[in-house]
Amino acid sequence: MNKKLLIHHASQIVQIVSNGQPYLRGSDPNIKNLKILSKQSPSDNLCIVSINGKIEFIGLDTDENYSNFKNLVYDSKIDATNCSILPGLIDSHTHPVWEGDRINEFKMKLEGATYMDIHKAGGGIHFTVRHTRDASECKLYESLTKRLDNFSKSGTTFVECKSGYGLEWETEYKMLKVLTKAKREYKSIGISNTYLGGHAVPIGKTADEATDDIVENQIPKLRDLIRSNDLEVDNIDVFCEKGVFDVEQTERIMTKALQNIENIKINFHSDELYPLNSVEMAVRLKSKAVSHLEEISDSEIELMSKSETVGILLPTTAIIMQLKRPPARKMLNSGCIIALGSDFNPNAYCYAMPLVMNYACIDLRLSMNEALVAATLNSAFALGVEKSKGSLEIGKDADFVVLNNERWENIIYQMGSHDQLIKYVIVNGQIVHQKN
Repeated sequence: MNKKLLIHHASQIVQIVSNGQPYLRGSDPNIKNLKILSKQSPSDNLCIVSINGKIEFIGLDTDENYSNFKNLVYDSKIDATNCSILPGLIDSHTHPVWEGDRINEFKMKLEGATYMDIHKAGGGIHFTVRHTRDASECKLYESLTKRLDNFSKSGTTFVECKSGYGLEWETEYKMLKVLTKAKREYKSIGISNTYLGGHAVPIGKTADEATDDIVENQIPKLRDLIRSNDLEVDNIDVFCEKGVFDVEQTERIMTKALQNIENIKINFHSDELYPLNSVEMAVRLKSKAVSHLEEISDSEIELMSKSETVGILLPTTAIIMQLKRPPARKMLNSGCIIALGSDFNPNAYCYAMPLVMNYACIDLRLSMNEALVAATLNSAFALGVEKSKGSLEIGKDADFVVLNNERWENIIYQMGSHDQLIKYVIVNGQIVHQKN
């Protein structure tokens, strides 16, 4: 059945681009001049029409093409008077499947403990691993869907979701089954699933032994389950870091995945705590993205600026962990493709991309336009879904956020007020959240 949605009388429609551009580099002048349709007179009627989950029309009701849609019978109509419309936000880096909160570690960090201090003391990832291993598949799915609902209410319409709190195949498989079920059944948000078997070195193993297990045992099993359609996995990730998996071990894991799993995309943790120069390997392997980059070097920035590997910045994590900030301004000025993610996890508990965009502006010195592009079009490109998501263009998925304000910038400017500003969240032409 073709579902038809009409959004009418908007004050502003932020398309981002209208010519099919897959991403915008920091040096692209179009970032300063985003494609935005604005009401010019009180009688103007800016509309969006979606049919069967796809955008079919964007513009004024006086446009010639609107005549094809004027007399349709719509399943839903939204009066967007005094409202602005944005593409759905895309969160390109999250860890949402786990049990066991780490509130106590937040207290430790405030008292001066570093991430690796907590990690070595048996906290951090290993604390969450213990609780996640003990949790049932049903319990993990229940907590995941509650978190997905919170992402959605914050304006996110597509989210990358990692495994990674198993560190052995049985629990990784359990997490990936939960994520696959959510991708197939949970309709309020789109999901890109990531296998992160190399999130930490399991207790009792060396990094080489853990690498051997991933390469020789886990990836072949993952390949077979994807081929049999038991699992849907889109990306592979590794925590490439001093004391975890080094560059050589990370490349071995990535190469095995590329050789064994058709269409798998590389999207890994890079240069967060120590400068390992792993971006060179990322670019050479044509990785879709690398995340964190607090310790990225000038030479790596130059490499990224000449590639299509996206740098995913996670400002909430840098703030919470009191890390050196990634050199976002230098990366943008050099022409890198920059995206944003919340890094939602037990260590950085943030669902809200509007807050991430605000922090990116205040703490990383992005402009509001740059932050919006990073949270929409460029995040879509980082996840390989730029042909269907990330901008409001005819033929793309009807994923929108309708703001209760005539100016889109308020979603960033009004810090922490997104629950008041977001009037509707729409995914594939269906209203999935509506403010009472």
